Amino acid sequence: MRKLLITGFEAFGGETINPSWDAVCRLPDVICDFSITKLCLPVVFGEAPEKAIAVAKDLAPDVILCIGQAGGRAAVTPEMVGINLRHASIPDNNGNQPSDDEIIKGGDKAYFSTLPVRKIAENIKSKGIAAQVSYSAGTYVCNDLLYSLLDHFKETEMQIGFIHVPYSDEQRKENMPSMSLDMITQALIAAIEAI
Repeated sequence: MRKLLITGFEAFGGETINPSWDAVCRLPDVICDFSITKLCLPVVFGEAPEKAIAVAKDLAPDVILCIGQAGGRAAVTPEMVGINLRHASIPDNNGNQPSDDEIIKGGDKAYFSTLPVRKIAENIKSKGIAAQVSYSAGTYVCNDLLYSLLDHFKETEMQIGFIHVPYSDEQRKENMPSMSLDMITQALIAAIEAI
């Protein structure tokens, strides 16, 4: 059986929940031929990738799939690329608010996901769930995590990717799209099935 490490994030930005972690918690322990290990990460620049890398070194998974919330998006969006940039419009959960900083000084400008991003989006859509490929993981902690993992494990066979999910219905934002937690969970299962 192959091993898949899936991460979600704690609540941030004044929220009390984060659908990325809530949906990850609902996943079964086995999907297809993957044994699933779940990990909650802090919404803190540097700390989120450090924690994920430490667990991945110990676990040696075949796949790392990271999940984050992108409030305002109406679809589940697998990310195509992580960029070497930290820029925060709001502070992280430790009060850090970098402005146009490199994640890795002098590092590569960007890395592409090593997961089948289009196939993942298509499989989610085939379940009747809104999905589309995204070409920007932003410049907040989600991108920090994706870029750092791709950089750290670039010489390995490990497959790494990131999926953003909308607000959950429980967060009830006026004039903002949302999706039920059940649907988000089903989207993550479809994504793993496509890997």
